[in-house]
Amino acid sequence: MDTDALAPVTSGRPVGVAIVDDHPVVIDGVRAWLATEPRLTVLATGDDPDEVLRAAPQADVILLDLRLHGRLVLDKLAELSSAGRRVVVYSEHSDPATMLATLDAGAVAFLAKHEGREHCVATVLDAASDRPYVAPALAGAMVGDPRPDRPVLSDKEREALLLWFQSMSKASVARRMRISEHTVKQYVDRARIKYTRAGRPAATKAALLARAIEDGLVRPEEIGIYRSRASTDQPTP
Repeated sequence: MDTDALAPVTSGRPVGVAIVDDHPVVIDGVRAWLATEPRLTVLATGDDPDEVLRAAPQADVILLDLRLHGRLVLDKLAELSSAGRRVVVYSEHSDPATMLATLDAGAVAFLAKHEGREHCVATVLDAASDRPYVAPALAGAMVGDPRPDRPVLSDKEREALLLWFQSMSKASVARRMRISEHTVKQYVDRARIKYTRAGRPAATKAALLARAIEDGLVRPEEIGIYRSRASTDQPTP
């Protein structure tokens, strides 16, 4: 399942979070961070993703340590993402290649462990609402990505992507641009096709955002500009 197809958490209930990490001290620290935000509730913790999700199958967001028991679990990340799970990866491995690889594998966001409570809470809340959150370390990785084969997007494609990344629904993007919602979807789909043809597929919203920032089409600081205006609009895939 494409993670773009997930419905955002909009019922007013707390966002359920599952924490997967093999260091109890880290789990305790992250749990304490999330406990400061009443809109979040930790449902289960542990060092095995399958066991944690058996204990909390209704979790809205999985906070996944990228290294478990001595190995990087990009394969498990891809499996969870393909199953339709919102996975926020957090890790001490914050080199640009690793961060971008997690987005390629389907993570909705990446958080470096040193980035602290504020970014952790904001990332999880935005992930649950399908809003992109670009923490400082990830922004640096995106901007500094040297990979070639950058496709050319039209001005309209870029504008549609930017408004969509700013958490506007496609219907709201259409109204803002004075075009049909179908045309907005075409712009987004064309951008994805161009990246696929360039050998840099972007199946999820987070991956497409990463591509756009990597290529200088969108600046990280632009993402939140219209959030207050779009607060009543529900993001759509």
